Amino acid sequence: MEALVIIPTYNEKENAEKIVSEVLRVDERIDVLIVDDNSPDGTGEVADEMSKANSRVRVIHREAKLGLGSAYVAGFKYALAQGYELIFEMDADFSHDPGDLKRFLEEIEGCDLVIGSRYTNGVSVINWPMSRLLLSYFANVYAKMVTGAPLNDLTGGYKCFRRRVLESIDLDEIASDGYAFQIEMNYKAYKRGFDIREMPIIFVERRSGSSKMSKRIIWEAFFLVWRLRLGSLFRQLTRTEGK
Repeated sequence: MEALVIIPTYNEKENAEKIVSEVLRVDERIDVLIVDDNSPDGTGEVADEMSKANSRVRVIHREAKLGLGSAYVAGFKYALAQGYELIFEMDADFSHDPGDLKRFLEEIEGCDLVIGSRYTNGVSVINWPMSRLLLSYFANVYAKMVTGAPLNDLTGGYKCFRRRVLESIDLDEIASDGYAFQIEMNYKAYKRGFDIREMPIIFVERRSGSSKMSKRIIWEAFFLVWRLRLGSLFRQLTRTEGK
């Protein structure tokens, strides 16, 4: 069962080679796809060198900083075209422990989507300031309440999809980014009836580099949950009236 770990990058030169090396050591069935948004620090060049040295490393270069959501969509399309059965999302900055990939591979055997959850067994976040922790925690409470999706960590970015989940979603319709992108993908999988499991992880603040979080990402997620819920209610109403 071949798996692809998608790692979007923007100015991750300090982390890229180390994270890829650790991912590849986990399991020989795992390949890595780096989706680089024309990083000015040379991350793309580092990725190319890794790809030349190891056939399990692939690279997509994009012309500008186009956002996390579209980076993952590009990666998803590549994974589906290449026939991968398992497709992972993972950060480049070591906030996601590569060692957890083994547990993901075990969990996904019995379901369709595994989400690495920071909020299943209490709160499992290290080195975040209290303000950011509270923002993240209550953003998930809010998203769960509005969408009705029975998940504790709707905004987490460490996860594993079976290809059938991604095949069921029109990836060209996904336009959200950051928190909103994660919520939208999880919600669509939930509404399509896929078996979703949350696996507890410990999330650690990045080792180096700077966070990509912004107010725009936060507000996008705030409004997206209502768009998803109202869109779902409208479709239910339309189907009822059409009977």
